[in-house]
Amino acid sequence: MQMFFNGWDSLFRTLVVGALAYVTLVVFLRISGRRTLSKMNAFDLIVTVALGSTLATVLLSKDVALADGALAFALLIGLQFAVTWSSVRARWVRQLVTGEPVMLLYRGEMLPAALRRARVTENEVRAAVRSAGLASLSGIEAVVLETDGSFSVVRPGAKDGQRSLKGVQGPPASQEDEP
Repeated sequence: MQMFFNGWDSLFRTLVVGALAYVTLVVFLRISGRRTLSKMNAFDLIVTVALGSTLATVLLSKDVALADGALAFALLIGLQFAVTWSSVRARWVRQLVTGEPVMLLYRGEMLPAALRRARVTENEVRAAVRSAGLASLSGIEAVVLETDGSFSVVRPGAKDGQRSLKGVQGPPASQEDEP
């Protein structure tokens, strides 16, 4: 019978600790800023999964006190803050943590080597173009695989001004008209 019901004390602990752990996590996430909750790259996904796992452990393990769980939340969020703060200030940290966007199509032409390295099919690029409401590849400046795994479809723009493709890994030809 203990497999189905451990007693009222166990249910009460789960209810109280669960509610307090949830509130603690929400407060910490609000304090840490919007970056913690932004679109996820691989690093953000790892932190999110770790936070979820910690919450589940605090909720269900009688061996983990709420204070231990709160410290674990603070540690994970603090580490994420430190890494994201560093990635804004040091390019090598940003490249290590998030990688760089990759150009998959340039001026209507697929880039087969980039597609292979990114493990993306031509059909996925075409789907991104269709999602952007475009029917033809020929009128597209570029399709970029962003660091969060999403695709950006870039339409041709004016030659003056700063280009959105700056900093994107791509063919040497893509850099020739950079300002």
